[in-house]
Amino acid sequence: MEVLCNRLEERIGYRFRDGALVLEAVTHKSFSNEQSQEFHPPFNERLEFLGDAVLGLVVSDYLFTNCPLLSEGRLTRIRAELVNEHSLAALARSLDLGGCLLLGKGEELSGGRDKESLLADFLEALIGAVFADGGLERAAEVVTEIFG
Repeated sequence: MEVLCNRLEERIGYRFRDGALVLEAVTHKSFSNEQSQEFHPPFNERLEFLGDAVLGLVVSDYLFTNCPLLSEGRLTRIRAELVNEHSLAALARSLDLGGCLLLGKGEELSGGRDKESLLADFLEALIGAVFADGGLERAAEVVTEIFG
């Protein structure tokens, strides 16, 4: 698990203080559900919820600050293009994040590591984990780095 965490941290440019957040971020519900009662790790859906909100805020702030001449409607469309499932999955693929995700056997066999929805959700969960671990400023730095 430590190797997985180190690899993940290198890819997103952030070192977690709380290893439990990393485990939660990389754990898909299918993996968690297949574990024994003794080891039933939390899965990443709650962090995904948090990361979605953080991502929306960070991207909105960036666009508002850096595109002062654009209308609200145009800013909204650009933000939607940047944070949609397809765009987030492409970013996750560019960082090779699929290999860091803990999936259940069925999800693994059905190609879960390359599913757009899983990759996008995983990236949001990672952003949520960074926010929970390091706050908004660090999360904004990671988002800015990921989006290049």
